[in-house]
Amino acid sequence: MNRILKRSLAGREIQGGAGILDMLHMPPRDGMPGLARIFFTPDTDPDTVLPEGLGSVVGRGSIGGCIVVDIEHSAKDTDDVPLPLPVRDCSAAMAPTVSETELFASLNCGVAQHNGESVETLRDWLCWHQRVHGLQAALIIERGHPDAVDGLCDALRDALDAAGASGLTVVFVTSPIPLGQADTGPEAHPMNAPDAPGKDRMELPNCDRWSAPLAALSIYELLRHRFLSHARAVMNIDVHDLLPPLKNAAESMAGQSIFDRAVAAPEGTLSLSGERIYPWGIRKGRAPVFGDHICRRFDRDSGHGRWCLAPARTPAGVVWRMVRVVGARAQAPVIGFWRCMALRHGAGGKDAGKVSRIVPKSSLVEDQGLLHLARDLGAKPLRMPKAALRPDSHTTDRVAIVTTMKNEGPFILEWLAYHRAIGVDDFLIYTNDCDDGTDALLDVLQEKGLVQHRDNPFRQLELKPQHAALAAAEDEPMIRRAGWLICMDVDEFINIHAGEGHLRDLFAAVPDANMISLTWRLFGNGDVETFENKFITEQFTRCAPQMVRKPHQAWGFKTLFRNLGIFKKLGVHRPKGLKPQLKDQIAWVNGAGRRMPETEYRNAWRSTTDTVGYDLVTLNHYALRSAESFLVKRDRGRVNHVDRDQGLAYWFRMNNNAEEDRSIQRMLPSLREEYKRLLSDPDIAAAHAQCVARHRARIDELKAAPKYAAFYQDLIGDRLRALSRLHRHFGAAVFLAGPDVIPDEVWQQELPEDFFFTVQKGETSH
Repeated sequence: MNRILKRSLAGREIQGGAGILDMLHMPPRDGMPGLARIFFTPDTDPDTVLPEGLGSVVGRGSIGGCIVVDIEHSAKDTDDVPLPLPVRDCSAAMAPTVSETELFASLNCGVAQHNGESVETLRDWLCWHQRVHGLQAALIIERGHPDAVDGLCDALRDALDAAGASGLTVVFVTSPIPLGQADTGPEAHPMNAPDAPGKDRMELPNCDRWSAPLAALSIYELLRHRFLSHARAVMNIDVHDLLPPLKNAAESMAGQSIFDRAVAAPEGTLSLSGERIYPWGIRKGRAPVFGDHICRRFDRDSGHGRWCLAPARTPAGVVWRMVRVVGARAQAPVIGFWRCMALRHGAGGKDAGKVSRIVPKSSLVEDQGLLHLARDLGAKPLRMPKAALRPDSHTTDRVAIVTTMKNEGPFILEWLAYHRAIGVDDFLIYTNDCDDGTDALLDVLQEKGLVQHRDNPFRQLELKPQHAALAAAEDEPMIRRAGWLICMDVDEFINIHAGEGHLRDLFAAVPDANMISLTWRLFGNGDVETFENKFITEQFTRCAPQMVRKPHQAWGFKTLFRNLGIFKKLGVHRPKGLKPQLKDQIAWVNGAGRRMPETEYRNAWRSTTDTVGYDLVTLNHYALRSAESFLVKRDRGRVNHVDRDQGLAYWFRMNNNAEEDRSIQRMLPSLREEYKRLLSDPDIAAAHAQCVARHRARIDELKAAPKYAAFYQDLIGDRLRALSRLHRHFGAAVFLAGPDVIPDEVWQQELPEDFFFTVQKGETSH
């Protein structure tokens, strides 16, 4: 027989900004008088509760932000005597609740929250832990409205009987007032799923304190005194969590239950840590079960803290919190459990199979331990589909660049000549809305067999220009046959430091790599004001220091990658859409040849202090060029972020002139040779000259307009020129706010090396 019981906290709301979860009778001990311990709700105004030493208050503290107060209480625990509440301007009284620790005395007990999980989940949770760990009882914190418990108890009793379980004592504890966080939607909503993608696009759920994440964090200490202090051992995990069989190198510990381990611990306490696990998919027409959860994230550790303890073994004065036990040293090592996320965040029902609502599926890999669990539970989970590398992926070493352009005519030929000189074979170039001769030049270059030129289909595809180009490029024969691919812009130059500066030298330096990150080094205008038809790589040599990661663009990277089919599509900074079945095929290195960690595999686009490297290759980023050319760049708008103005804030962020780097100039002889060869074709020379002339004419038009004339004077003024050498002194918020937030005295004086200036996030002026 199984016992299914109901209990309720004696909670109540009190006028004056206070609420009470429960008041417990604390019997006399060690010659001390009896007390009543009051557990206030988390939203109680601290000023309304009397301090220690005032009135009957003999102790006051806080657990998880919830006030706990001890008041004098000399009555016996069988006396139902109302006591005045220690709340200012309050005449209400309340009788202490009598503890029922005998319900769980000497039993192996679980304490868990139930927040909408199905009866089947409750049944399976109880049966698993009874079979694997010897669970004898469970105290379930029912988070929903108390009215729902009657039906839940009856349904669970029937489910346990049908499953053949017996000998369990299950107590549901309800609360007459909600225990959840204010201003928060249901805990089961994907918005509250830690790994859910696209939260910025989700519609916020309605607030519901009956189902929101727990706010009353003192409830574990409350339940300890009311129910659990005489239990043999208490395991604190939730009903969507499973604790696997314990393993230990010592034979004597093999097969030992979590409860036995807690009793044997020196201070009776174990730390538990939950890893989030997921199904690959849910079979249509049914709700998820524990056995569906066969996948874990390869790129993130979860670490949901919980515990198991033996109350009689813990030191005096310990406090039970949700994630840890204060005042007791947990025995090492930390013991892992599984948190089954589709049970918590509802990937069933009308959204059956939509695991992608709560986790990026490209981050999931199957786990052999979880597959064994599924078999043990008799489940038939949906498996990940098989995936394989492209069969022709290693047949060529051809290198191809995909790029987008708008009014870049004067700068195309140098960029093309340089990259041809270092070993790039193919160029696929998409353009839109050009009026400076860019299209005409590219058409000539295509006729000569040097590039492939396409109109950007962004309007038809209703995408941003760069994204549309990459989507269209997937079907291009040039891209399909490429051995190596990179998406990069005409203001970016691959600067190879290995060997003689050729791509073959880079590949030889990292022969096993199939992805190479090229971290940006931001080159400023170097105080060059006027546009001249000269090499960018020769004119602009001032740049950011290598080890300055602000602004956030400073360490952005582009990725040169083998066309193996590990990813589903091209991306602006790196290939996107990882096929997680193939993640072990990734051999990704940074610009110094060091392996990139798995945490970067899915969506990293910028380097960190752990992943930055410049020893073998850098991506020189000439985002500004001359001040005059920047006028044209601002006028034409950005290729991808078409709705963002390239004004003074952009110039300030990207204008980095603190150091000098001429390393790319060792390639000038090869560049000049290839450039001369291209210009020897009269058609190419004429088209290039036309682009230069139109660029010059557009500059003159813009400088004649008052708005742009004033803007130009700001660009070349002393203020921005000085600030371009001081970036290392500024916090990240300064680059978001723009140069106007920086006081004049900062740039008008010589600054000490350790000077630092920042503003509050969102500040826009000083």
